[in-house]
This record gives sequence, structure tokens and C-alpha cells, in this order.
Amino acid sequence: MMGDKQLLMGNEALALGALRAGVSVVAGYPGTPSTEILETILREIQTRNWGDRVYAEWSVNEKTALELAAGAACAGARALVTMKQVGLNVASDPLMSLNYLGVAGALVVAAADDPGPLSSQTEQDTRRFGIFAKLAVFDPATPEEAYLMIADAFACSEKYGRPVIFRPTTRVCHSYAGVEILEDLPRKTPAGFDKAGGRWVIFPSLTYRSHLQIEKDLELLAEDPSAPGSRLSGAGTLGIAAGGVSWTYVQEITGNGSPPCKLFKVGSYPIPKALALDFLRGLREVLVVEELDPVIEEELLLLCGAYQLPVRIRGKRSGCMPRAGENTLGLLEPKIREFLGLPPRKTPDARPLPPPPPLPARPPVLCAGCPHRGSFIAVKEAAREYRSRPGMAGGMNGGTDVLKTVYAGDIGCYTLGNAPPLDMVDACLCMGAGITMAQGINRIEPETLTFAFIGDSTFFHTGIPGVINGVYNRANSIIVVLNNSATAMTGNQTHPGIGKTALGEATAKVRIPAILAAIGVREIRRVNPLIFPEAKQAVLELLPLRGVRALVFESPCIALTPSHGQKPRKIAPDKCSGCQVCIKTLGCPAIVLDTQAGPEAGGKPGGLRAAIDEALCTGCGLCGFFCAFDAIEAQTAVPAAGPAGEAEG
Repeated sequence: MMGDKQLLMGNEALALGALRAGVSVVAGYPGTPSTEILETILREIQTRNWGDRVYAEWSVNEKTALELAAGAACAGARALVTMKQVGLNVASDPLMSLNYLGVAGALVVAAADDPGPLSSQTEQDTRRFGIFAKLAVFDPATPEEAYLMIADAFACSEKYGRPVIFRPTTRVCHSYAGVEILEDLPRKTPAGFDKAGGRWVIFPSLTYRSHLQIEKDLELLAEDPSAPGSRLSGAGTLGIAAGGVSWTYVQEITGNGSPPCKLFKVGSYPIPKALALDFLRGLREVLVVEELDPVIEEELLLLCGAYQLPVRIRGKRSGCMPRAGENTLGLLEPKIREFLGLPPRKTPDARPLPPPPPLPARPPVLCAGCPHRGSFIAVKEAAREYRSRPGMAGGMNGGTDVLKTVYAGDIGCYTLGNAPPLDMVDACLCMGAGITMAQGINRIEPETLTFAFIGDSTFFHTGIPGVINGVYNRANSIIVVLNNSATAMTGNQTHPGIGKTALGEATAKVRIPAILAAIGVREIRRVNPLIFPEAKQAVLELLPLRGVRALVFESPCIALTPSHGQKPRKIAPDKCSGCQVCIKTLGCPAIVLDTQAGPEAGGKPGGLRAAIDEALCTGCGLCGFFCAFDAIEAQTAVPAAGPAGEAEG
């Protein structure tokens, strides 16, 4: 009901705000911390039965999503694109050009930044990207503000006829708050695509004129008195400027009522010039609190120089604030109190508590039953056997140099294959790069065995061009597609290989082996990685060959088939020798040491038997292939298994 408050995650608030603002088309690619934005849109479309009012999809990648939304915005609609900060790199080509081309409706690019980073390759600051692309950027500080500010972003895009960026950070995306749900804003009917005059075709002459107009628009944005999300408060000769979630920390530390200094909240970029000058005048010193890059700090320094204001600006550039990582209340409070000349906060007198026990080590690890584990071990064991064959370098009749193997990884759950005991990721750069990095390594070391691991969703995202490049340029490497029928790392979203759309509608299933064959890969093997002998044999068949060849390991994500149709395995105590091969080879979190077995377990002094944690075991059965003593037993009969053809994406 309108006017009611709902407890919403920031991403949910942003999504509901976009629906309230009349968005017609939403597209994106999943990536933490942005994923729940589009998931909420999809949920609301189904709940409200708005399928004829709002179109939403998981696109193949961020570039595709932005181009689709650009088409809708050029046809007069309000469109939203969702991604994480590194996804903006993929979408940068159409975004840079689209700013010159413009839109007829409105286009908001929600690019969620990840200070820390908590789940990203980089800490890049999307505000910098906005400056580079000459785009307005909106920077919400709370979920409540995200709900309201997204409407301002659509209005700004519509007013100036250009895309804008909406930049929530991890804490805004994933924090919860009570958000008042307001009535929907008046909804505009898209006028449709007007092709008259050729305005949607980007030519150098158009680009030159657009560049001039872009610069004028940026000046108008900086002078805009509305300045969404920006405001001044307090008084004095000391000032604090902050943006995004850092503003909430500043408020908590300085007090919401009568702050002991002058405060400047920055909610959008270009920074509102008039407000910034009002803030700076009369101050002798300013502390700037922001995450990642010193964007606000540099803007204030420029204004002080341009208007000859004798204000000392302190922040990241001056060394007063950290240059990397996420801001927290505990990090900022002593710095802000010191700046304001306040004593350290006193803690209430209380009996000191005993130190807490150390937390157990929780290294990142593939889930119990994850099919990627079988894929990695099959490749590792096959490569080891191949290298040791007579006549091979390092083999019985070979030279002194061991034939080298390099495993190029990619972005996804399978990046966790870098952890011991698997040790199967030697390089990882960005989405799709594993395939082409492997080609580059092999050009320098032609005798090196190079494998490139890539997931099914990433294969569709940016993997295909690398395969084509390898086939065309006669590369020599083995591509290993880990097909678990989901975009698993971000929550099992759909992709073109699933056979259904984001809204659950049946659609054509794009088959990975067929794509590989169509683009010229002649040697392709499909196999279930949980059937270890077959998986290893498939690798061995490809190793002596040359050129680009492919392994497609097919088995669904354990989150989709939590038990593999089986009960947990068990270890027969009388058969276990205590060799611990199952633990040292697999690294499965469900296989542990039986600490209750006693010091003489396994028939040898000091040995410990292995045990299976039934709360974690999924019954995948992979461990059974590695026990020389047949100590790992199934509690139910294992059905006949083969390549997961219909699970294939």
C-alpha cells in the first residue's frame, strides 16, 4: 500500500524507485553488489502482472544490456541498466558513444561500486568513469535516498537527453532500511523511434557538435540549483565534505542536530558549484570523507584555486584519509574527532570481558559436491600422467626439463580452484580473458600445456570471441568449459544455455558444444566431471593433439541439485587406512579428520581416519574414486550416470 513503510535492501529500494519513476525496459548482467536490483524488478513484474508494462532481461553481458537499453531510450522510453563497477568496463564502448548520440527518453546506468573490495577484481571508482565519459553521476547515501534519487536520475537524463550513471556502493546496496513507499509518478508513453533527420547515426560531424553541447550541459549541471542529494548544514571555520555512505558515518559521528562544524553532503556530480562555494567561504580547513578516489577533494581544491579561497583541504591526497578500502564508522570516528579537536570518545566503565576464542579458519572453498572439483582434478591428474609418459619431457626417456602446465582461470566460482589442494588457477584477469591469456602464454612457451577454464555463463559473456581468435590464428590450447547450467556465483541466474528467460519463459537453449563446433573447434569432448575415470580419459584424449580443442564438463550446480539424488556417503571405519588421500586430493569440506578415532586409528601410530560430515555431504560420489581401500560407501545405490546432456547449457 502507498504510504506504508517497508523494510528494504538498498538494491530493492532502488528497483522499486525505478518502477515508481516509470521505467519501461530493464537489462543487466548479474554481479555483486548489484544483482538484486534486476532480481527485484523481475519479481515485481511477476507479482504485479506487469509483463505488458515493463520488459526486463538478464542479457548476455553488460555491453549487450546497455545497447538494448539504448535502443529503448532512443525510442522514447525510460530504461535502466544494471551491473557492477567492472561491468561498466565491458559496457564502456557503447556508453562513451551514446553520450555523444543522446537519447530521446531517459537512460540510467546503475553501476554498483565495491569498496574493499568484497567480491571484485578492482576497487575502481565509477565517479571517475563519469568524469571520463562526461556524464552526470548520482551517489545515494542510504537505501531511502536510493529509492527517491533514482527518479531524479531519470528526470536528469530526460532533461538533458543523455545517459546518466547511478552509483550505489556495497553498503548502500546491501543495507536495509525502512522506506516509505510513495505513489507512482506520472508515467509517460514512449513516443517511438523517430528516424527522421538521421540523428541516431553517429558521424564525426555530429560528434564534434555533440561534444560542444556536452561541455555546455556539464556546466549547466554544475549550476543546477536543485542539486539532488546535496545540501549544507552547520556553521564554523572547520568543514567536512562527504558523499555516499560516508555521509551517514559523518552524521553519526558529528550528531544530526547541531554539528560542531559546517557540513557539505555531495549527492551528485558534477559537484554543485554554488553549494560548494557557499560551503568553502569562511572556512579555514576542510576534511573530505569519501570512498575510493579523491573526487570531492580534487573538486574542492580546484574551486579554492580558481576563486583564491585560503582553505586547507585535507583528505586522501594529503594523507589524512586512506587511499584504498571501505570506510567504516570505527575507521572514521577517531580521524573526524581529531580534526574537530574533540577528545576520543569515552567508553562506559564496565568489567573487562575475557578475550573471545579465536575464530576457526574459513578459507574460501568450492562447495561440497561442486562439479568443478571433479573437473579440476581430472585435468590435473591427466596432465600429470601425460607428462610422465615415456618420451615426454620429464618422463622416463625425456630430458631434464619437466613439461610445464599452465592453468588460466576466469571470473566465477571456479576461481576458488586456486586454493590448495587443487592449485588449478595460475592466472585470472577478467571475464573471458582466460582463453586468450592461455593463447598468449603458449606463443611465448610453445611446448607448455595451456588450459583455459571458463564457466558457461562467462563463455556466453565474453568467451566466444577468444575461441574464434584461437581457431583463426591457429593457437594451441585446451579450453575447458565448466558447464553447471547457471550463472552460479551470483545466485544461479539464467543465461542463454538454460532454456528459459529471466521471467521463466521457455526459450531456445543455446548449446555450447554446437557453438564450439560452428566456430571451427574440431575436437570436442563432453563428459560428466563427477564420473572421474571418464572425465580423466576425455582429457587424455585431447592432450596429444594440436590446435584449439575443447572439454565441456557438464553437471549442474550443487545449488540446483542439492543431493545429486543420493544420501551422504559414509566411511567404513574398519576399511579406512588413515592415508588421508581423499582429504589431500579433493579438499572437499565434507571430508574431515575423525578426531574421535584415537591415536592408533588406521592401524598405524599417530594416524587419523577420515570421516564424512553428513550435514555437508551431497552424495556426489567423487571421493569414492580416490579411495584405494573402498572405504567410502554409498548409503543408496548409485544410478547409472553419463554425460549430463540435458543439463548442458
